[in-house]
Amino acid sequence: MIRYALVCEHEHEFEGWFGASADFDDQQSRGLIDCPVCASKAVRKQIMAPAVSGTKKRGEAMAAAPTHAMMMEAMARVRQHVEANFDDVGDTFAREARDIHDGKAEQRGIYGQATPQEVRDLVEDGVPVAPMPPEPVKKAKLN
Repeated sequence: MIRYALVCEHEHEFEGWFGASADFDDQQSRGLIDCPVCASKAVRKQIMAPAVSGTKKRGEAMAAAPTHAMMMEAMARVRQHVEANFDDVGDTFAREARDIHDGKAEQRGIYGQATPQEVRDLVEDGVPVAPMPPEPVKKAKLN
């Protein structure tokens, strides 16, 4: 796996993991990479220092494994909380979020689906939105 530091046209920084170095270029050319904050498809790689293996690095990687597991568990809990306590409005998310923001609908927590363009429009209009943490990967699907 190769980790790239990525940034969108709005300077939102995030990471991307790819199976091989050519995978980023392939996925980007097919429009499969977008910013998790604003859904922009104008994403580029940032300059990164190479990872050099050694005794210290190996120790840091081993220490990072529990941190990664804790982060994955925390994201799963956030997702479970949202699904248990917020209203699923499906593909009407953008309209419903805008109506709540404008005071045309009751104030409440919602989640659902929106297109990248709908998300961009909401963000530009000051409607607070955030991406839902992904569903945890089933252990049976891991290599």
